[in-house]
Amino acid sequence: MKKYITVSCLIAICSFFTDCARNPVTGRKQVVLMSEEQELAMGKEADPQIMAQFGLYGDTAIQNFINSKGKQMAGISHRPKLDHSFRVLNSEVVNAFAVPGGYVYFTRGIMAHFNSEADFAGVLGHEIGHVAHRHSVAQQRNAVFAQLGIIAGIIINPDLAQFADVASSGLQLLLLKYSRDAEREADELGVEYSTKIGYDARQMALFFKTLERQSAGSEGAELPEFLSTHPNPADRYVTVNKLADDWKRKLNLDAPVVNRNSYLRRIEGLVYGEDPREGYRESNMFYHPVLKFQFPIPANWNYQNTPQRVQMASKDGKALMMLMLAQGNSLQEAANAIIQQYKLTTVESRNITVNDLPAIYLLADQQPQQQGQPALRTQSYIIQYDGHIYHLIGVSTITDYNNYSASFNNTMRAFRPLTDPVKLNKKPQRIRIRTVGSSVTLSQFLAQHNVPGARLEEHAILNGMQLTDNLAQGTLIKIIAE
Repeated sequence: MKKYITVSCLIAICSFFTDCARNPVTGRKQVVLMSEEQELAMGKEADPQIMAQFGLYGDTAIQNFINSKGKQMAGISHRPKLDHSFRVLNSEVVNAFAVPGGYVYFTRGIMAHFNSEADFAGVLGHEIGHVAHRHSVAQQRNAVFAQLGIIAGIIINPDLAQFADVASSGLQLLLLKYSRDAEREADELGVEYSTKIGYDARQMALFFKTLERQSAGSEGAELPEFLSTHPNPADRYVTVNKLADDWKRKLNLDAPVVNRNSYLRRIEGLVYGEDPREGYRESNMFYHPVLKFQFPIPANWNYQNTPQRVQMASKDGKALMMLMLAQGNSLQEAANAIIQQYKLTTVESRNITVNDLPAIYLLADQQPQQQGQPALRTQSYIIQYDGHIYHLIGVSTITDYNNYSASFNNTMRAFRPLTDPVKLNKKPQRIRIRTVGSSVTLSQFLAQHNVPGARLEEHAILNGMQLTDNLAQGTLIKIIAE
């Protein structure tokens, strides 16, 4: 009777949930909230949102490289029939992630920090491992997405999240943190898959150390850092090395590939840090050389820049401010569209000028959408300039508005045309590959190439080295330069 009840309960559970399938890797039964068809649909929905948020890095050779290696590795994975997709995003944040349905993304920031094809292959295998295990799908079983917003590492007040660019369900997949068991499983497959296509998986363990050093000095940015979404137990380095040795023996791989020099030459010219052509921050000022405008960012506010908008958030997450293009052919049309889009009630509206540019000032409230939510206050400057209509909006609760109105005003009133030729002509920093001429330490080599003292450690981390490391003649080293 007891066994009968247990089996009946299992049948009931599998009937309640969408899918009670076998895990592609373990072969064990796995209770999840969606079928494979639904998983594919989720990824298909999330992909354009992610691409719109971060943009594709415009280097065909880099894109072909990740796609070629990704397809090769996916072919020997536990889900070879899944149509995987691999892309490099135009983001300086050091991260790689996968979403349901086989969509795998690397940022140009993490591509800059790899020092060999083997580094890259290990992390690629790790992300394909998440897909193989259906980890993102399994997370759906354990968590319900809240409508959160993240701006440069700050979780903003959930009541304001409707205004944040990452409040969509697809982009919230980026906020998932896998369990340590899931990370261990992905590490195991990262080692297995990268070894099976001939790479030295020990390099993945070394790269984790680079990530630890890089993350220690980094601030929040447009999406979480790699190690904030990938928990890093203390024994991870040892475990991955042991797994790598085990798989080498199992496959009789006597000469695993590293391909350091070929990878470094491949990323010659890779954009490093913010790309000024997309707009950039410098000394609490935001400049956009292409659209030729500037405005200040409030002191101590976090900031992120995406293709659609510039977003800023107070450290406490209780206020946010954004700049984006407005809809409409006139200022008044744009103001009306904003009121309709956010379901606002106008408190005050008037025509003004902002540094000789025609504009509308709009103060408006949004009443609670659900019981228990606070009323929100928005302040907008809708500005016409150089053939575009820009919308600067600040949002807080009505209760908090007076605490942030000065910050809103200081930013919005200072929007102006950008005319400084130095700011207009700013070039992006790029990865440049230099060859060691004679035996020196890394510190000495960087000094020879006029690397500022304040950036020596950054360069050491970028190269996966210590400043005291000795460099042999002919060694290739990454330098950050225009």
